[in-house]
Amino acid sequence: MEDSPSHIFLLNCDVCCSFPLPEMLEAHKRYGGIGTILVIKVSPEKADQFGELVADADTNELLHYTEKPETFVSDRINCGVYVFTPEIFTAISGVSTQRKDRANLRRQSSFEALQSATRSLPADFVRLDQDILSPLAGKKQLYTYETMDFWEQIKTPGMSLKCSGLYLSLFRYNSPHLLTEGDGTKSAIITGDVYIHPSAKVHPTAKIGPNVSISANARVGAGVRLMNCIILDDVEIKENAVVIHSIVGWKCAIGRWSRVQAEGDHNAKLGVTILGEAVNVEDEVVVTSCIVLPNKTINVSVQQEIIL
Repeated sequence: MEDSPSHIFLLNCDVCCSFPLPEMLEAHKRYGGIGTILVIKVSPEKADQFGELVADADTNELLHYTEKPETFVSDRINCGVYVFTPEIFTAISGVSTQRKDRANLRRQSSFEALQSATRSLPADFVRLDQDILSPLAGKKQLYTYETMDFWEQIKTPGMSLKCSGLYLSLFRYNSPHLLTEGDGTKSAIITGDVYIHPSAKVHPTAKIGPNVSISANARVGAGVRLMNCIILDDVEIKENAVVIHSIVGWKCAIGRWSRVQAEGDHNAKLGVTILGEAVNVEDEVVVTSCIVLPNKTINVSVQQEIIL
């Protein structure tokens, strides 16, 4: 509450969307409640994986909210993006008072957050969905703002590749100057949506795209083929190497005529190949559907392995 903000945005860390925050805030001010939730329509088959909600068709007031119900409630789901007024803290304190003890509001480490699915929460832990959203539904306190853009949860490493492609597609409409063009004459052949950092060096005989992001100080050699991948800072990809459906970590090196690839199943455990920081793939080596931890040297071809 430093500087006495009039409104507070709360964003789940595993959400990929266009984040229409100005539009949400404008709608929230019209509604006059203490909170507005970003929602999206999904197929009934997928809805039960998320928090489902029912809103008034005319006023957009949140009428009912339930987290991952056993039976179908609605095809509108909670996107994990909120705008609140400071009164939300009064509601949180109210939960604490009702329990006759102080709520355990604390920061969670990322490790604790990952373990939450297999561990029961302490009795004094305030949960936004069950302790705040559900009780306030139907009391003219919470409202919804529906997005018509894309929305995804990043629950697997492979989803980050899909989401990277979604953001590149978004750039095509709202920031086309960020995308790279090229026909192979003076620069590399570019197909589809591709971002190349200005400090990266890409040989004009390389073929890049679609859905490729190349970060700072990366070096892409002659005849290289990149497709549906994320290349992080300071990576070197040598002549005639191929990278498909992969995330290549900082300071990696991929040798001549080598391949780093996967099938591209975003939801599968090994659906994309991931190279941790400073992994060295030597010449003429094929790495398929693998996760490689940092600082490893791969000098023989590997497939469907987690290399520790």
